[in-house]
Amino acid sequence: MDNNTNPIGELMQTTMENVKNILQVDTAVGEPIYTPDGITLVPISRISVGFGGGGAEFGGKGGTGSKGYGGGNGTGVRIEPIGFLVIKDGSVRMINITPPANNTVDRIIDLVPQVIDRVDSFLAKQKEGK
Repeated sequence: MDNNTNPIGELMQTTMENVKNILQVDTAVGEPIYTPDGITLVPISRISVGFGGGGAEFGGKGGTGSKGYGGGNGTGVRIEPIGFLVIKDGSVRMINITPPANNTVDRIIDLVPQVIDRVDSFLAKQKEGK
């Protein structure tokens, strides 16, 4: 069978297109919620995706004749709400609704809004001093 028409490749391509349609930016970063007192809440979720697939071609009797094919794939998607970005009076902070981060990458992600606020206030102070 030609590599360009490999059934497992077609299965994987179709599955990945369907996963892409399900998982859009709005899935991870939700629609903003505006409160009457001027606070904006933006829901944030963590998305995990697992994917696997396989297949095999089977020859006909004596190595001739039509070939059969067997294959399959599977995909798992997990969407976990992790918190809200709170935007008020020009400052942004993260309110977590999950337990504290237990690895370095998660800790860094948790600190990003605080670092941005501190850099903004530092730059504002620098401008005031000039």
